[in-house]
Amino acid sequence: MEVNPPKQEHLLALKVMRLTKPTLFTNIPVTCEEKDLPGDLFNQLMRDDPSTVNGAEILMLGEMLTLPQNFGNIFLGETFSSYISVHNDSNQVVKDILVKADLQTSSQRLNLSASNAAVAELKPDCCIDDVIHHEVKEIGTHILVCAVSYTTQGGEKMYFRKFFKFQVLKPLDVKTKFYNAETDEVFLEAQIQNITTSPMFMEKVSLEPSIMYNVAELNSVNQAGECVTTFGSRTYLQPMDTRQYLYCLKPKKEFAEKAGIIKGVTVIGKLDIVWKTNLGERGRLQTSQLQRMAPGYGDVRLSLEAIPDTVNLEEPFHITCKITNCSSERTMDLVLEMCNTNSIHWCGISGRQLGKLHPSSSLCLALTLLSSVQGLQSVSGLRLTDTFLKRTYEYDDIAQVCVVSSAVKVES
Repeated sequence: MEVNPPKQEHLLALKVMRLTKPTLFTNIPVTCEEKDLPGDLFNQLMRDDPSTVNGAEILMLGEMLTLPQNFGNIFLGETFSSYISVHNDSNQVVKDILVKADLQTSSQRLNLSASNAAVAELKPDCCIDDVIHHEVKEIGTHILVCAVSYTTQGGEKMYFRKFFKFQVLKPLDVKTKFYNAETDEVFLEAQIQNITTSPMFMEKVSLEPSIMYNVAELNSVNQAGECVTTFGSRTYLQPMDTRQYLYCLKPKKEFAEKAGIIKGVTVIGKLDIVWKTNLGERGRLQTSQLQRMAPGYGDVRLSLEAIPDTVNLEEPFHITCKITNCSSERTMDLVLEMCNTNSIHWCGISGRQLGKLHPSSSLCLALTLLSSVQGLQSVSGLRLTDTFLKRTYEYDDIAQVCVVSSAVKVES
């Protein structure tokens, strides 16, 4: 019968521990009224408990901290930290010790070791310590591979490794909506939901625009000369709660004048989100480039540059329109027609020639009109005809204006 030799035990021991911040100790308060049978017994026990807060014993949170009892959850955007210790359990001096730590994800393998140089020797009851850090940028399964190689006193080369498998979870659910304004402005609504089991302190949620846009945040109001956030002084996001952020993107001047370029821009920018949890543990996420559906303006675009909010009944008022040739190749010869509606009446000559409009160029046009009906009225009835192609473009519901009686004073 063939007998296999016993497996040789290693002289070194490897220990790996995740480094996380402690949590506040919680207890379950048990109390009763003095007229009940236990009397003041429960209250006295809580007052004597060293983990409770003096004067606020019925609160669940205490003054003590609790060390982590398990590996815990790791979320995307957080920093994974781990303590690695190699201890010499034998009575021999071990030489040429090399400790290597790699992190295997679904797409790559990363070396996390602070140093790749071997330690010359390790005496009995001594250890080699290392702390590794990694900002988690992928969700899914991660495997920490720790490998140790060394040489015994007899010159035998030894090698072993251990695997530590953990899951990286998604901390936030981010949804975006785009609204394209007639003035080339783009409004972005970002809905951010906390899908973890603990509250988050939202330190920063900002939008980094693409090269063609400037951004203005619409998440604060001016109160007594101070900028105050619309979310209040405590910007905490409770588990499963959702918060909406709004941003306005305006084309930079050098790009706003080129209608053809702005028309086809789909990349808007990316969100940068920074939060803190528990005792200040920091997390950060950056979304991929956000993209919108490019608005379809057709060959000719008509937009409003200026219009009053409120006008007097049966009194002329002025608007300024901007007409843009969105074609990149064809020059247009345009004729403007103004058609009256039941409430809106145009003042001026209809059917006038606007002249030639070259590709990607614009012209501004001042028009006069009046309303014969009070209330919120829609500005409609403009027609542009391209005489080259005999094609007519209709523009209705361009904007809305509030019409009031002339007895009501309209503030300018």
